[in-house]
Amino acid sequence: MNGKEISKAVIRRLPRYYRYLGDLINQGVERISSGDLSEQMQVTASQIRQDLNNFGGFGQQGYGYNVKNLYEEIGKILGLDREHTMIIIGAGNLGQALANYNFAKNGFKTVAMFDNNPKFKGSVIRGIPVYMIEDLPEYLKSHRIDVATLTLPKDYAAEMATILVENGIKGIWNFAHTDLDLHLPEDVVVENVHLSESLMQLSYNLEQKQED
Repeated sequence: MNGKEISKAVIRRLPRYYRYLGDLINQGVERISSGDLSEQMQVTASQIRQDLNNFGGFGQQGYGYNVKNLYEEIGKILGLDREHTMIIIGAGNLGQALANYNFAKNGFKTVAMFDNNPKFKGSVIRGIPVYMIEDLPEYLKSHRIDVATLTLPKDYAAEMATILVENGIKGIWNFAHTDLDLHLPEDVVVENVHLSESLMQLSYNLEQKQED
């Protein structure tokens, strides 16, 4: 990428390209044009070409894209060609739901969960051991963890994020109802996931459809 700054809009589309290309591989498709890909993804062919040209293009005019190669290259761009170790803070309903999902297929291996409720002490959820919150600093000292997932109430999230950062965590996947990146050092990467905002967008789009 030669140090070129890529827009956030392009980066947001990359996982979608990756998902569609993975589906094409499962269907046995070996090569696809930007036009055919645009029909499936409902993104213009010119947009696809512009997005991919940020990273070198990968296609040949009149020949299209090699689906497997493009899938692998986008995976490398997204950092999915190596394993990321992940922990989940909060073993409640949302934490358990995330533990049940197979993120390992995308390179993220959940290795531990943490909670302050004694009922979870020593338990195992989907093969993932659950520890007490007070064990977290010592655990982080002895294990390489790339990402911490927060499924905590808003009031505890900022304090927990500070503890994580102080113990070397550089990636936080935040499901708490607060924007943590406003309070953390610039070298810490935070992805805030607000489920209610997604539902509000759905509500808005429903309203627009009903008015049409």
